[in-house]
Amino acid sequence: MTKYLISFPSGAMVFPREDLQAVADAAHAVVQEAKDAGVWVFGGGIDESVPPVMVDGDGTVTEGTYPQTRQLEGGYTVLELPSREAALEWGAKMAVACRCAQEVRAFQYDPAG
Repeated sequence: MTKYLISFPSGAMVFPREDLQAVADAAHAVVQEAKDAGVWVFGGGIDESVPPVMVDGDGTVTEGTYPQTRQLEGGYTVLELPSREAALEWGAKMAVACRCAQEVRAFQYDPAG
């Protein structure tokens, strides 16, 4: 089976503040459904209050990111699924729960993983 990344940027979630609990409840329900279905691998949101750093091979740590990932934030889910069609179905469930479109990407197969 293939692992799929289902994600969205923080700015895509646009809804009234008073709906926050309903959105959180809906998202948690989809996560529980994925766990119950045995397809859940990992998920969570990037903690945007913690600044990213770069770590070099010698252990040197510097503040910042690669320029092309400067806007990496939002929510991420990794599911292990039998097909792209199944990934799109789960993406749609996440889109309904989070009230925003989801990006779906497949991880390359790793025979050692």
